[in-house]
Amino acid sequence: MNEFDIVVYGATGYTGRLVAEYLSNHYGSRDDGPKWAMAGRSQAKLEEVRDLIGAPADTPLIVADAADPASLEAMCNRTKVVLTTVGPYQVYGNELVEACVKTGTDYADLCGEPGWMREKIDQHHEAAKASGAHICFSSGFDSIPFDLGVLMLQKEAVAKFGKPAPRVKGRVRAMQGTFSGGTAASLTETMKSIAKNPKLIPILQSSFGLTPGFEGPNQPSGMIPEYDAGLGKWAAPFIMAAINTKNVHRTNFLLGHPYGEDFKYDEMMLTSAGEMGEKAAKAAAEMLKNPFGAKPPKPGEGPSKEERENGFYDVLFVGEMADGESIHFGVKGKYDPGYGSTSRMITETCIGLLSCDKEGGIGTPGSFLGEELVQRLEDHAEITFSAE
Repeated sequence: MNEFDIVVYGATGYTGRLVAEYLSNHYGSRDDGPKWAMAGRSQAKLEEVRDLIGAPADTPLIVADAADPASLEAMCNRTKVVLTTVGPYQVYGNELVEACVKTGTDYADLCGEPGWMREKIDQHHEAAKASGAHICFSSGFDSIPFDLGVLMLQKEAVAKFGKPAPRVKGRVRAMQGTFSGGTAASLTETMKSIAKNPKLIPILQSSFGLTPGFEGPNQPSGMIPEYDAGLGKWAAPFIMAAINTKNVHRTNFLLGHPYGEDFKYDEMMLTSAGEMGEKAAKAAAEMLKNPFGAKPPKPGEGPSKEERENGFYDVLFVGEMADGESIHFGVKGKYDPGYGSTSRMITETCIGLLSCDKEGGIGTPGSFLGEELVQRLEDHAEITFSAE
């Protein structure tokens, strides 16, 4: 029997603190809430954050450090699930994933680093199957709304047309949010890893970078501004498409291709119609060359409480059938997508993992939890999933 259901590793960091605060506020007084603990490198900082977020004084604290693998393994042996916000994961995540796989402990993170994710799949997928560990990458804004949005659209397509849509477009209709220093640091580390290991380049370039042994059809690039006649708006490249498309294809791959082996998917961001929309789309494409500007935020920095609470996102999924029919599905979330909403998403993923009866391995929120997680997010995280 494990002492805890969930350990929040990295609770003293920017996002980890938000997760601990959500757990304390949302589940702290509930008899059916998970037994949880806060973990990090410093006992003093853990105590400080515990008091800052108003968590009970008896909230368990665990000192563990990525530089001390024995401390990570000891932490894993005390819990059913490790929730980690300690990134960049290619710098701080290797030993923790290994410890979780070894001990059969479930794991969820916020990783948007596909090169590292593929390395972990190649190294640990079979061992995680054997130990029963569910290793769940990308359990935040990248890539849950997109992973589950496609999953639910395809359910609607099968109900309406008797088969899945062979082509799905993910289109961000509106979004308000900001980057944190952790996001900027992850991109920097990914660039460094490519310089050290050029073999990662095709993995990063391919939508099938996370489906070893399977290569589907050529995918729409989504990298060139285009006018979408069906929606009457211009579309621009979307910064998170590179990770989201890979996770959507991995879910399809792990579930045995319910969307079909010929499935095509891309993501873009909608602007508006006419000349103004075209200008905005081209400006967005130009901004992708340097998304963080001249002074990227430092790790530990992020949006203010007001910015987090005023944030939101609205994503449309368009399923196109071979005969010209189409279907629309929307996913809408309250709060800043990368932090306010993400802290809720990863927490609900971990609570879902507590009762997951799927085979272990390195999977996705969609492959491990699917519709059960959709229900949890609607019930607890102020995210809506609906056919339109």
